[in-house]
Amino acid sequence: MDKKDYLDISKASDLKNRKDRIVYRLLEIMPGAISLGTLIGVLILSYFLPAWVAIFIIIFCFFYLVRVFYFSLHNILGYFRVKSHTKKDWLKEVKKIKDKNWKDIYHLVVLPTYKEGPEIIEETINAILSSDYPKEKMMIVLAIEERAGSMAKDMAEQMQRKYTDKFFKFLVSVHPDNIPGEIGGKGSNCAWAGKESKKMVDSLAIPYHNVIVSTLDIDTKVYPGYFACVTWYYLTSENPERASYQPVPIYNNNIWAAPAFSRVVSTSNTFWQMIQQERSEKLTTYSSHSMPAKVFFEVGYPNSVVSDDSRIFWKAYFYYDGDYRVVPIYYLVSMDAVQAKNIWITGINQYKQQKRWAWGCSEIPYVIFGFMQNKKIPFWTKFMHTYTIVDGFWSWATAALLLFLLGWLPILLGGQSFNFTVLSFNLPILTGRIMTISMIGMCVSAILSTILLPPLPKGTPWFTRIRKRSFVFLQWIVLPVTLILFGSLPALDAQIHLMLGRYMGFWVTEKIRK
Repeated sequence: MDKKDYLDISKASDLKNRKDRIVYRLLEIMPGAISLGTLIGVLILSYFLPAWVAIFIIIFCFFYLVRVFYFSLHNILGYFRVKSHTKKDWLKEVKKIKDKNWKDIYHLVVLPTYKEGPEIIEETINAILSSDYPKEKMMIVLAIEERAGSMAKDMAEQMQRKYTDKFFKFLVSVHPDNIPGEIGGKGSNCAWAGKESKKMVDSLAIPYHNVIVSTLDIDTKVYPGYFACVTWYYLTSENPERASYQPVPIYNNNIWAAPAFSRVVSTSNTFWQMIQQERSEKLTTYSSHSMPAKVFFEVGYPNSVVSDDSRIFWKAYFYYDGDYRVVPIYYLVSMDAVQAKNIWITGINQYKQQKRWAWGCSEIPYVIFGFMQNKKIPFWTKFMHTYTIVDGFWSWATAALLLFLLGWLPILLGGQSFNFTVLSFNLPILTGRIMTISMIGMCVSAILSTILLPPLPKGTPWFTRIRKRSFVFLQWIVLPVTLILFGSLPALDAQIHLMLGRYMGFWVTEKIRK
């Protein structure tokens, strides 16, 4: 099989060879089969072999406890790194670099949008405008969708007129509708914007190695030193053109207006990304990130998948035969927590967003099949990446259910012969104590989430400030519920859809300003 053939796979039917299609289809079934097999297996074996299930649950609880301490440590370390990076004057640091001229580096910023209002887009552009990197070295690409209609085109033209003289270049790209083989969404929009951007960069005769491309979700508000920070890492990293650069997403744009469950879910995602930053060998690109222009233009942004942010990493990883990595940047970019017109729609949208993120399980067949095709990547590297991605999605779908719901099954289904044993008596006591100790992780999250909060709007009464900040701390009590409703269930939903071959399209999260 030619290298290009397996780089652009989105589903099993894309493969021409029948044997390859069958293998890929089996790999698509695997994530759901493992997760459902675990949950159904615990249910059935609780009746036939309750003692064995009880031992499994105890071991799993201890395993979870170790993970809580391990992740909490990384969370704390990640927080202090973020705090240090946020305080640093990165433009000053860039200017200290002696052997390379930072003034040669341009930033190309791609902003894909669908039907978001002008107030959201302007917030994002104004944040870029407020950054400390020289604007004469910045090129903005506002990537709109043809299917969004004439209002989107008119809005984009207004933005171009307003901002065109504030940056080196301001380009509007219009992604055509119904291109064969594409999935409408951020990925295909960015891919089209990439082609338009390449024409612009080529016409300016700027060398690709002097351009860093950032693909930012349209609600992303960069902190002032972001582009200077990326530039510093790009100029000081070894082999910088074989790496993407990943900041830490934080959901502070509307944090005071979003409901409690939305804040918990979004902040949990921030903490997971901070943990991943500490384990850079397991890190893949996520949401808003930066990469060398050479990679962006040469590899090509994926246009036929939902999880485009992680797929561009894996596509580059295979394109360069494993010689590609993600450099963690402990610097913040701020986005929206899920918020809609009322709490019920917010809950539905939160579930849909989590399901879209959980559709990243479709990367499992892509990665494993890619490892099968690429013989240049070492076996141990393949094994570790496979374990990491399979374990991640399996834990996402099953851990909360195993911990909070299924621990009582051996007692409920095991019958009297098991219920009169010492193991049966001690099972709820032991698991309860383990879960109590593991609440240390929840306390760490509660404290860090409070520290990371942005200031309340000016003029907010002092008693309201205390009430709101206290509530943000106490909201973590609902974590077990959110882990199931907005964690395990949408993850299982996505894996079952993949298992049945019911492929998802790209669902755009509603963004509002009240």
